Amino acid sequence: MPLNDGTHDLIAPGEVWLVGAGPGDPDLLTRKAEKLIRAADVVFYDALVGPGVLDLIPDGVERVCVGKRSGRHSRDQGTIDQMLVAAALAGRRVVRLKGGDPAMFARATEEITALRAVGASVQVCPGITAASAVAASAGLSLSLRGIARRVQFITAHSRQGRGLDLDWAALADPACTLAVYMGRDAAPELSTSLMAAGLPGATPVLITCDASLPQEQRLRTRLDLLPLVARGFAQDRPTLILIGEAVAQADHAVPARMTQASLPAA
Repeated sequence: MPLNDGTHDLIAPGEVWLVGAGPGDPDLLTRKAEKLIRAADVVFYDALVGPGVLDLIPDGVERVCVGKRSGRHSRDQGTIDQMLVAAALAGRRVVRLKGGDPAMFARATEEITALRAVGASVQVCPGITAASAVAASAGLSLSLRGIARRVQFITAHSRQGRGLDLDWAALADPACTLAVYMGRDAAPELSTSLMAAGLPGATPVLITCDASLPQEQRLRTRLDLLPLVARGFAQDRPTLILIGEAVAQADHAVPARMTQASLPAA
């Protein structure tokens, strides 16, 4: 059962909280997120939620994995929506743990809409998104005066066999930092399309796998080499790609915490 320390009252019976689990390191959870996890009767969690975060779920609280990974979907979104609705209508105290921040490529709108349609109360607790965690561990700023005046966040996940439907001209702004979520498989298209839209092949790129976790690895490369590097370095691990001149700061501000990987052989 949830801990009897007053946290149980944070979630009303039949209420659902979408909780940002951050990039994986449990120390990067908000204090509110940890309290909500301890207050739940049932926790639905994504595949990318870090094991250290799951360890915070009290004994006796039901855990339901609804994780979706590229090419390995255990639940479709409609099924997840129905599961959350059923738990709410049963009067349970529900936490829906989402990797990173619920508002960033996490399909929160579908779940909120489904819950509100049956009159269930639903609230959101934000979390640290992967791009912020990567910037912190690499010692760089996503924005940089005179170099990167804005930051663009995109997801490069697309349906199998279909290209990315993106505004490449807008994304190829040399005065911008581009944060690409789920971009490993789309690396060839990212490289080709951004260069075709005018972004130089020498543009700095930082690829990070398993951000914030003990096994995190980072590799600096350049846009024209991105397909080669992503194929040999990222493999099937959770990957975030930063593209832009601000990336040249990587590891200049603080020492690298993780071992830098070597460029794979062609």
